[in-house]
Amino acid sequence: VQLQASGGGLVQPGGSLRLSCAASGTIFSISTMGWYRQAPGKQRDLVATITSDGRTTYADSVKGRSTISRDNAKNTVYLQMNNLEIEDAAVYYCNAEVRLSSRISTHYSYWGQGTQVTVSS
Repeated sequence: VQLQASGGGLVQPGGSLRLSCAASGTIFSISTMGWYRQAPGKQRDLVATITSDGRTTYADSVKGRSTISRDNAKNTVYLQMNNLEIEDAAVYYCNAEVRLSSRISTHYSYWGQGTQVTVSS
């Protein structure tokens, strides 16, 4: 299973970005997908998650400014970020809890390679 993240870049404060992450490979189903971020010298923190039936959670720091969504048919998760702040700058990682086969009930956690978000004027 591979997760390919894209959509990062340089944006001015107050700007917007849309991140995408597509999962591919041997996938039977995906339960929760999510976005995490890690700034230099800091731990990796949760940004937002979404379950297969659309239930979402958000970190307080992005609530009201970000929207997570997914396309189950494409095994893809998105993160729309608006009104970006300097503090949002980080490497953003996507995550997926993947069930590999109908014969295996365990979900395995996979990570994307990360996409850099830079917020600067």
